[in-house]
Order: sequence, then C-alpha cells, then structure tokens
Amino acid sequence: MGPISNRYTDLVGIEHPIVQEGLGPFRTPKLAAAVSAAGGLGTVSMPGMPVDLDAGARTFREHIEECAALTDRPFAVNIPVGVDGKGEVLPFTDVYVRTVLAAREADAGLAAQLRVLTTSAGFPGAYIPRIKDAGMVHQHKVGSTRQAVRSAEAGVDVVIAAGFEMGGHAPSKAVHTFVLVPSVTEAVDVPVLLTGGARDGRGLAAALAMGADGVAMGTRFITSHQNSDWHPAYLQALLDAQEGDDVAFDGVYGPCRGLRNPASEQLLGRGHGSDGEVDAVELTRWKIESMQRAQTDGDVRDGLVLTGQVASAITDLVDVAEFVPAMAEEAAAVLRDLAARLGSA
Repeated sequence: MGPISNRYTDLVGIEHPIVQEGLGPFRTPKLAAAVSAAGGLGTVSMPGMPVDLDAGARTFREHIEECAALTDRPFAVNIPVGVDGKGEVLPFTDVYVRTVLAAREADAGLAAQLRVLTTSAGFPGAYIPRIKDAGMVHQHKVGSTRQAVRSAEAGVDVVIAAGFEMGGHAPSKAVHTFVLVPSVTEAVDVPVLLTGGARDGRGLAAALAMGADGVAMGTRFITSHQNSDWHPAYLQALLDAQEGDDVAFDGVYGPCRGLRNPASEQLLGRGHGSDGEVDAVELTRWKIESMQRAQTDGDVRDGLVLTGQVASAITDLVDVAEFVPAMAEEAAAVLRDLAARLGSA
C-alpha cells in the first residue's frame, strides 16, 4: 500500500491516487501500462474519429489488449462524448463504448484489469447505466460545479474537475483549478480528481488539501521516457515551452489548449486557412489529423501541439516507474511537514 490511500485508491484498486489523463487522439497503450505498473492508473485513449469507425474500433481494441499484455494492474480507457449541432451523440462515441464493453465481456482476465471508463466533453447520459451495469467504475470530466452535481446525481462514480489551465480540450466555463476544485468537492459526495496544473507531489498535496481524492495529469506523463510512441520533437516542444507560449483555441469539442504556432494561429483567426465558409466535418477532421500529425510525425509547427500551461514548468523527461511513487511520497511528506509545523505552533 502506498503512502496515500483513500476511497479513490480503494475504489479503483491502485496504490497511488495518480492518474494519467486521456490523451486522445493519440496512441497511449505503452504509457498507460507504465503508469499502471508504477501504482497509478494509466489510460488508453481513443484513436480519433476515422471515416471507417469499424477500423477505429479495431485499433482501439488492439490498444486495449496491448496495454493489458504489458501490465497486470488496473487501467482505464477514455472516450469523449461528442455531440453534433443538434445535441445528438456522434456515432464514434457509441462505437467505442460498445467496443470496450464487448472486449471486457469476451475476456474475463481483461475485464479484471480494464476497470475504469472515463468520459469527457458532453454529458454521458444514457451511457451511465450501461457502464455501471457492466461493472465498471465510471469517471466523468467536468468544467463546472453544476456539471459535477448533475453527473453525480446521474450516477457517475468519480468526478474529474478540470481547470482551464489543462491541456487538450479545456472546459468552456474557463474556471481555473483553485476556484473549481474546492467548489466541486463541497458540492458532491463522490471522489473527485483534480486535473489541470499538477506536475509533482506538491500539486497532489494541494489537491488533497482542497478536498480532492487525487490528481489526473496529461502533460507531465507526455514528457516521460515511457511515452516512446510519440515523436521526440513533440516532447521537446513541451520541454522548450515557456510561460505564455500556450493558447486556448477552438478545438473539436470546445476550447482546446496547446502551443501557439501557425496551426493554432489559424484557429484563432478566420479558421482553417480559408476566407469563406468551412465545412464543420472537414474542419473537425483537419483538427484531429493536425493533432495526430504533430504526435506521429513531429510536425510541431504546422500541427496542433496540445499541452497544458504546466509545460512551462517542466524541463525534463521522467521515468514513470520512479516518478509515480516518488510523487506520492513527496505529497505525503509535504502534508506531514505542514501538520508538524501546525502542531508546534
């Protein structure tokens, strides 16, 4: 058992309340397995929105099975709930949820490991009972206290409170972590994870002090030696980032945070390099392909490089196996030191 155990670690079956964020539409099975093997909770991300969703489902299944083969520890998957202009759930969400549930049903060993399904973006609605009936822990990412309350009341097991400083798709309410998390932990009874701005044990200690049960991190785990499926140029771009180099632009599901470069500047202006109207589906596919091109080909100039503001404070690649338990130990040490100071006052 790790230095910090609580209702979240007990619920999910992990040692440390440290979660690797969903990082779609990128390949993450190796990274997810490394985080889980280190005692945290790794997350296999969904592989984008291909034209051929059956092919996308096969890729997702392959990534899930690859992660399960690399570790015997619990891990999660992340599936955004995309909606169209009429509020209807996009087909890829349903296909990927069914893929996860079918994989667990077909393999009892896999089901014992794949314990958590994280949803984000839109409200998971009808998927909540389906996930619960399958015996999975359901985490949902929110950007406001109202969304947190609605999710908890609907039956979500864990709420991930996302501060606006987070990388990738950020909450449209634009509330930052230190405002959002205490409000959410006061408003709901389920475990809460902080995401946005955490990078070490001090961030975990702060999250616990605000009433959260753990942290979820993306940028910190992207910049790790175990993230070997991503192009080195992407990782170096994050290591080189300085304060103010990030920007929020129009993403696939709403605001999206990444590095300021010609690709993101296009989205801050008129759109995808066009003076006229741009087809919404075409633009969405361009964004996803641009994100994937940066990750796979290292095109950090004309590709969208997703990252949180915390990249400006990260200057090295970490070894996940050492980092995760050390982060938990650091958080425990910070809290013990603070308690001792109060005791001697």
